[in-house]
Amino acid sequence: MGGESMTRTAPQGGGTGTAQAGGGRLGQRLSGLAVALGLVLFLGGFAWGAVVYRPYTVPTSSMTPTIDAGDRVLAQRVDGAEVRRGDVVVFEDKTWVTNAKVVKRVVAVGGDTVSCCTDGKLTVNGKRIDEPYLPKGSLAEITNFGTVTVPEGRLFLLGDERQGSLDSTAHLTDAAKGTVSRDAVSARVEAVVWPWNGTLKRPTGFESLGALSQPGPLRTIELMVLAGAVLVLGGGAYGPIAGRLSRSRTRTARPEAAGAR
Repeated sequence: MGGESMTRTAPQGGGTGTAQAGGGRLGQRLSGLAVALGLVLFLGGFAWGAVVYRPYTVPTSSMTPTIDAGDRVLAQRVDGAEVRRGDVVVFEDKTWVTNAKVVKRVVAVGGDTVSCCTDGKLTVNGKRIDEPYLPKGSLAEITNFGTVTVPEGRLFLLGDERQGSLDSTAHLTDAAKGTVSRDAVSARVEAVVWPWNGTLKRPTGFESLGALSQPGPLRTIELMVLAGAVLVLGGGAYGPIAGRLSRSRTRTARPEAAGAR
């Protein structure tokens, strides 16, 4: 039998043991952990968003070009006391519209004096306000109005499309001189989501009059949802990919000579 030769196949897995379908135990555990963490982030982000934000559809063009008619927006639930100059808010006032939400921009708060126009610009507390969100080339107001002192606890609001907006200037003869109670505000618009235009630009023209509102947690929520989706997809794909690689290594294994004996 001394002239007999034999061949034997090299052990799978590079000679270190039998390859496990779907990757090693550590890989499988990490994959499961990634999926679990991803689900927590993904679902938690949506749940947090549902608690903090409300969607609204803006039916008119009074906020153009910031918000066009038919746009879908996300508005953060806020208390009226949190509202600052420059905010775009959602409110309800039956002296304006019955049983309907209204979206306008706050240009003055309680104690402010507001008038228009000085060199074509809105004036608040004697300061001319730059309003880059207005339609290009448009005036701050189509008709001048005298100085209005906003009562404490109330707001003076205008649409960004000043030519067609039924805002505080349309209610100057009312008992409240066109102002709206802070308590009427239910939310502050943070982003236009359909079509996607992103978060609203900060109204920096009001910075000289006081602090502006801080952005809500929308960006953090977006990152949570995105990270969760990546972890779920990546963790779920680990098993099939590891299994395919293992089978590929097995098919390409070469037989090795055992030698004559």
